[in-house]
Amino acid sequence: MNQTVPIIIATRGSPLAMTQSNMILAECRRAFPDRNFELKIVKTTGDRLQTSNFIPPGTTISKGLFTKELEVALLNGEADMAVHSLKDLPTDLPSGLMLGAVSRREDVRDVLIYHKDNLGGADSSPGHFLDFIPPGGVVGTCSTRRKAQLLELRPDLKIIEHRGNVLTRITKLDENRGIFATVLAAAGLNRLGYTFDEGGPIRGERVPEGICGRYMNSGIILPCVGQAALAIEVRVEGSVIAEVCKFLNHPETESCVTAERSFLASMGGGCQSPVACLGEIRGGELHVAACNFDCNPPVRAEVSGAPSQAVALGEQLAALVKRS
Repeated sequence: MNQTVPIIIATRGSPLAMTQSNMILAECRRAFPDRNFELKIVKTTGDRLQTSNFIPPGTTISKGLFTKELEVALLNGEADMAVHSLKDLPTDLPSGLMLGAVSRREDVRDVLIYHKDNLGGADSSPGHFLDFIPPGGVVGTCSTRRKAQLLELRPDLKIIEHRGNVLTRITKLDENRGIFATVLAAAGLNRLGYTFDEGGPIRGERVPEGICGRYMNSGIILPCVGQAALAIEVRVEGSVIAEVCKFLNHPETESCVTAERSFLASMGGGCQSPVACLGEIRGGELHVAACNFDCNPPVRAEVSGAPSQAVALGEQLAALVKRS
């Protein structure tokens, strides 16, 4: 590799995307101090739509719209690597591109975010993480997966659309007390530096006073495919950065998300499909659990096997939960 030519890392410009990409940039610079790495911010269609005030209610923004422009930059040679939240990366990649590396996974759980004033004196500490939401409580989310699982547990809840970046969604809870809670990924909160004790106030820059958080059990509220992992997408012929990708890749996480993405691909759906899946390595064995909410009642299943059989396990799991 010509060490004087910079390796360009493409990223979205949102606060979370920049934080995640700077994490990867720092790892690259630390591991390869003699090489030049630079970030390139690319505005995506998904970013523009997410901040638009003209999206009709009920409109779903395809996760692929958060990756398309970054992939164009890769294919045009304007970037050498692209950093994505793996949950946003479609299972079918454009010809000429591949998943070069997967980062070590962060906390896969979702977090219920709410304003303490909405509790009305209710005890939010013990018991089930949804018990303290009042009957007919309003919860904001645009995730079909989260909506399906919340309504399965609490059919009385009213689910409304809730868009924007992490801080925007948190701030909306302070500005509109009619929304009891929203749901965010623990990984994003952690990477942005937000902290909280279970049921306590969220600490972080610009967080309104009184905003609290509670973790949602990942065995009850399954995460989406690839949640909490970062994806490094590269050109197939980009062998010059193979060494970098090898360093960034976390094999255990790779096995887990390979099974999850195989499951999603076999289900024939995309990132917005009403399915959930989680792979975990336990005792050297890969365990994968999934649920299909595109049927009534929802269908759940689990499979396990060797990590080397990740693709086959995902396909097997999809066959078990597909609607008959």
